[in-house]
Amino acid sequence: MKKKICLVLPSLKVGGMERVMTELAEYFTVQKGVETHLIVMTRSEHFYAANSNVILHQPSFVFNIKYRTYYNIKTILFLRRTVKSLKPNSILSFGETYNSFVLLATLWLGSKVFVSDRSKPDKAWGKFHEALRKILYPRSFGIVAQTQFSKTYLHSITRHKNIRVVPNPIRPFPMEVSQKEKIILSVGRLISTKRTDILLDVFAKLDNQEWKLWIVGDGPRREILEQTTKELGISDRVKFWGTQKELEQFYSVAAVFAFTSVSEGFPNVLLEAMSAGLACISFNCVAGPSDIIEDGVNGLLIPEVDAKEYQIKLQQLVNDDRLCKRLSAEALKRTEAFHIDIVGEQYLNFLLS
Repeated sequence: MKKKICLVLPSLKVGGMERVMTELAEYFTVQKGVETHLIVMTRSEHFYAANSNVILHQPSFVFNIKYRTYYNIKTILFLRRTVKSLKPNSILSFGETYNSFVLLATLWLGSKVFVSDRSKPDKAWGKFHEALRKILYPRSFGIVAQTQFSKTYLHSITRHKNIRVVPNPIRPFPMEVSQKEKIILSVGRLISTKRTDILLDVFAKLDNQEWKLWIVGDGPRREILEQTTKELGISDRVKFWGTQKELEQFYSVAAVFAFTSVSEGFPNVLLEAMSAGLACISFNCVAGPSDIIEDGVNGLLIPEVDAKEYQIKLQQLVNDDRLCKRLSAEALKRTEAFHIDIVGEQYLNFLLS
């Protein structure tokens, strides 16, 4: 008899959490004896497409934020009805502000519920959500932490005895290093915590006019950032590409990946860039980059928000082709441990333990 696994997340919009969940869903579907269900809590346009073998469930109604309480109750009831009818062996839920609702919806249904936070571990979510987390997380069967720091933090607030560290998976990109051009690539939402403003300032100060900066992603700060490039006099060397589904075309030609985020759970794009053979430079924010990069070996880690040091190290990368190639080769070796076959199996073992 097949084991049923339910994966639950808020939506299939663009985002790292959504990408990881769809990767896991596809991996689970090809495993013998596993039936995979994907429950999406809100009805909206899908950026990611689930594998045809994944059984998709979503509510018939569209969430209206003007009547938040009413639709929260409807969502909880939808979740409960769906889980009750499926009777899954295990449930995996992603998202700090949604995990508590999943735990509420599945009370006394008999399924093993696993939850996983996906943002900066100690990020403040407000008194209501933090109170729910302290009350409900201990009722989960297990917690997936993306980093050791996250595990320590979650244990401190939940005292849960079944927390396991499982990183995010990656599907390596088949790239040809010979195609690399003098392009610095940045990928991510254009929001304040990504600190793209620092990257623009650093890029403007580089003593090398041959390099270009490509920024892939969209968000509320895009217009401000585009104006900043004009004020810095670099708009002719900076290109904003907006949101893109196929990132391979960007990873294949860029030589350097610049990551300036200061709030991460586990940076998927940094891992993707390393698996594509880019020389990576990143702020060492509280969780994520140091779990992937060994400074000076397979990438460069810069103290958080130290723009001066970031500029010095980025200058070294654009000036030293041998350094870029060495970091690139080591990055490829490092990311082998995050292959979907390895990480997917870790998730599967935990969920069906």
